[in-house]
Amino acid sequence: MLKRSEWRTIRDWAWDFIQKAGFQVKEKEFKSISVADLGLNEFELTGLTILTLFETEWIGAKILIMKPNQFFPQHKHPPLDNGNFPGKTEVIRGYWGNFYLFVPGIKTLAPQVNPPPHRRKHIDVWHEIKVSPGDQYIISPNTWHWFQAGSQGAIVWSISSRVTDIEDQFRDPDVIRKTVIVDE
Repeated sequence: MLKRSEWRTIRDWAWDFIQKAGFQVKEKEFKSISVADLGLNEFELTGLTILTLFETEWIGAKILIMKPNQFFPQHKHPPLDNGNFPGKTEVIRGYWGNFYLFVPGIKTLAPQVNPPPHRRKHIDVWHEIKVSPGDQYIISPNTWHWFQAGSQGAIVWSISSRVTDIEDQFRDPDVIRKTVIVDE
């Protein structure tokens, strides 16, 4: 659970961060910022802030905003609708800072980032892809992946087929994808 004051602080930080990075946003988009704290009570280490620019039943565009070295656990976008929807395809495109994406493949022996030690036991894909500004990578549906920001934080585009974030499946059983905000 996330206290409302914590949620406001995170949301304000993300808004300032994207503006300082030169990302052009409209004031009305501030309301579209969400916080994925994953129910872990360690947002500075594990989590993500998302600015949803638009979403329809077929496509969505979001900006993922991460604090320095912040980690987002291993997950996948599974098939839905009794297999009629194969799962979300996601294009990750770097905008600011360095973003390290890990997918199935040959294990990277000396990764540039290190997930929190207590979360490593829930990671089994270690092929690192560095996503710098202008770089992009396409994540196929139902593919296990995780990511972490570099030392300055990161801002990346996430352009996808139908947005299905709440349906993401995580390796870590402690993760709760829906953020619960409580009043103090």
